[in-house]
Amino acid sequence: MNDQTPLSQNPPPVDTSESAHPRNFGSDNWAGAHPEVIAAIAEANVGHTPGYGGDPWTARFGEVMKGHFGSSALAFPVFNGTGANVLALQSALPRWAAVITAASAHINYDETGAPEKVGGLKVIGAPTPDGKLTPEIIKGAVIGRGSEHNAQPLAVSISQSTEWGTTYTADEIRAIAATAHSLDMILHVDGSRLGNAAAYLDTDLGTLTTDAGVDIISLGGTKNGLLGAEAIVVLNPEIGQGMKFLRKMNLQLSSKMRFLSAQLNSLYEGELWRTSANHANMMAQRLADGLTEAVASGRAPEISLVAPVESNVVFVHMPTDVAARARQKFAFADWPMAENVVRLMCAFDTTAEDVDALIAAIIGE
Repeated sequence: MNDQTPLSQNPPPVDTSESAHPRNFGSDNWAGAHPEVIAAIAEANVGHTPGYGGDPWTARFGEVMKGHFGSSALAFPVFNGTGANVLALQSALPRWAAVITAASAHINYDETGAPEKVGGLKVIGAPTPDGKLTPEIIKGAVIGRGSEHNAQPLAVSISQSTEWGTTYTADEIRAIAATAHSLDMILHVDGSRLGNAAAYLDTDLGTLTTDAGVDIISLGGTKNGLLGAEAIVVLNPEIGQGMKFLRKMNLQLSSKMRFLSAQLNSLYEGELWRTSANHANMMAQRLADGLTEAVASGRAPEISLVAPVESNVVFVHMPTDVAARARQKFAFADWPMAENVVRLMCAFDTTAEDVDALIAAIIGE
């Protein structure tokens, strides 16, 4: 007799009510897709069209990217950010290369070694005070040049915005690009939140990339309201020639690419990328201002902000009992890089009411 409990033949349906899925502050990945993005997918769901990028939506996306990044830009939709980072770096570098990045960077800390295990590239994580590389930090991390015993530093990768929510100005990127190029290295930007950085700095995407000397970008989409689409944009025509083959080899070539491209077009063809990112940034600033005021007024003496608010995230030093109280109403993440620090992430659909309710939960009102 089989004493194992059989799997249910009629699993309960997913509760899709708003109350079952309240907005939280765990990550902008937790947010749903923007309604305009869903509409774009539905509009692309018509008839038959060539697969693997031979469709008009993907052709249109290429032109949209040239509008943002210049006439030499080549764009390649992919499924996710880790894949974009690995593929972008792998397409630009030989197997013996090393990539210098901030120790806190996603490619060093949060990708389960994918750049090394899948991309075959050594990652050198340099300590930084705020998640941002500088020319001096980069120069200090360049070691073993010419030695057969060392992976060769041939790329710099910066996150924009950084994992600490800080942003690089165009001048800072320009200085990093000049340093990298003077050392015969390329500059890659992990732009999973590039839109948030551009919105915070009140500038355009090209100013922070093409005009500043960036060679290749991992362009974000999912964190700014897409269902699941990112892109690689090659700015330097001297690199990335193997992308056509590597994208398939790295499991990032979509057969029905029109649905990725339709999403990306909905975000980047107009101003949706900016309005969504700007809203998320504004909600983070509202949260920071509210907590700062609560501290100043003596209503929340236990907490303090620990990083500048320059995108859609607020980092707060918060005792465990305060965090536990707030978590009775909202989800958010402990930040593993600092003790008793939590990350409060806002998204395109975060509301002022959500923010105010979180502030009240934190200060116990």
